[in-house]
Amino acid sequence: MLITHDTRCALDAVVDLVNTAPEDGAADGLPDLGALEDFVAGHRISDVGTLTELDLSAVRRLRGRFAAVFAATDTRIAAGLINELVAAAGTTPRLTDHDGYDWHVHYFAPGASVADHLAADCGMALAFFVVAGERERLRRCEAPDCRRAFVDLSRNRSRRYCDSRTCGNRLHVAAYRARRKEAAG
Repeated sequence: MLITHDTRCALDAVVDLVNTAPEDGAADGLPDLGALEDFVAGHRISDVGTLTELDLSAVRRLRGRFAAVFAATDTRIAAGLINELVAAAGTTPRLTDHDGYDWHVHYFAPGASVADHLAADCGMALAFFVVAGERERLRRCEAPDCRRAFVDLSRNRSRRYCDSRTCGNRLHVAAYRARRKEAAG
């Protein structure tokens, strides 16, 4: 599957957004307007004006809707959720070349709110995975104490953990120690 620069940026943004949700007692990754401003700047989200508390509320609601896409149990459910997100954002595809990037497509309408911007661009990025028959690449970490979202871009669709250096290694070390203890025991 060919993933363009814009699609990759949108996928990174949607995964990071979903992973800001407070789960299992963790703090909200978007606790205030400053955190939203940092998120927007960190993901180089263009064409958003001054952010307000209304934007923060809208992005938090959107975050839950994107999380539902990652939790969807089948493609039809995921497609319906994505369709709702994209339609509600008033998607308006247009070609643009800004900030040193070559021609690419923006799916949000000019002057759209940051929530509509994210819903349109990130929703379309997820839609491309559904269309390509690759929805199963939208995953949650399989570590028992971690449910972070990620997109499995491995060649053979075998990635199981959000980060192999943390969750993956931690589980492999625990399994190794359990085997050693059993063998010694």
